[in-house]
This record gives sequence, C-alpha cells and structure tokens, in this order.
Amino acid sequence: QVQLVESGGGLVQAGGSLRLSCAASGGTFSSYTMGWFRQAPGKEREFVGTISSYGGRTYYGDSVKGRFAISRDNAKNTVYLHMNSLKPEDTAVYYCAATTLPGSGFTTADFRSWGQGTQVTVSS
Repeated sequence: QVQLVESGGGLVQAGGSLRLSCAASGGTFSSYTMGWFRQAPGKEREFVGTISSYGGRTYYGDSVKGRFAISRDNAKNTVYLHMNSLKPEDTAVYYCAATTLPGSGFTTADFRSWGQGTQVTVSS
C-alpha cells in the first residue's frame, strides 16, 4: 500500500493559480492510477480528476474542466494538480488518492489509499 502526503495549499485571490503536490511512498508509484478529490465544509467529497499510471490519460470533473490540469513525475513519485482561474467555489480541502484499477469513471469508493488533505482557500 502507498502512503500519500499533499502539500501546496494556501490562500489565493480569485483568478489566481496554485499548484498542489502529492508525494507517494511505500509502494510502486508507477503502477497506480492517481486521483484528486475535494471536499468543502458540509459537502460530499467531489471528484476532481485522475491520471493514468504512465501519465498518458487524464480525466476531469465538469466543474474544473479547462481550468485544472493533472500531471505526474514517476521518477519523483509525485503527482500534481495545477489550478488556474480559481474561483471562490473552489475553496475546499483537496485530497489525493491511489488505486491499482485501470479505466475511468472512478468514485471515492474505488480508491483505497488517501492523503490527509491540504486546504485551498480562494478569496473574492
């Protein structure tokens, strides 16, 4: 099983950009599909996107398409979430997660390894 630690969260103005990182250890990082999720206070955890184990395929939730991008560096055991044109409604705790399953259409139940999350706050 892989251990995940998110970093890079903080306070940013609306319209700004931020990059989150997720460092993995304790597993074979290059074998995992990686996902990003977010959760705002009082809300259900929301799908943000996934990236395939080799980095060739990405999928995004409708609310972030065209604004967010996921990348990974398997040599550094790290996955990134690049967030642009941030809106106040993007404010949430952001989590990375890992699964050995291929494909698409994942939900939170498909991911067995989770990080502790990093807070992103977007001011208007």
